[in-house]
Amino acid sequence: MAHMELLDPLQTAQSWKQQGRNVAIATVMETWGSAPRPAGSHLVIDADGNFEGSVSGGCVEGAVITEAIDIIQSGAAKMLEFGVADETAWQVGLSCGGRIRIYVERLL
Repeated sequence: MAHMELLDPLQTAQSWKQQGRNVAIATVMETWGSAPRPAGSHLVIDADGNFEGSVSGGCVEGAVITEAIDIIQSGAAKMLEFGVADETAWQVGLSCGGRIRIYVERLL
């Protein structure tokens, strides 16, 4: 491998759980058009908003982290979708015309 791989977010999640942190995992389920990260990409978030990995870029990730903190508190998993069809697409940085669906669940 020519490039160094970052820590696997799933290993980070396991390690954070062992430290007693509450953790959520966001997974890219589907992408359409131009999307920054492929399906299967993970972002791990703890209750304090610390995160590791990537599911998109910019404000999409910020929105996912905010949702993840709610999901850690509520325990209810959620499917999030971001796309250029939404008025908010420009605000959350999917101006490239892509759409992305991200599943966020609390790690038990």
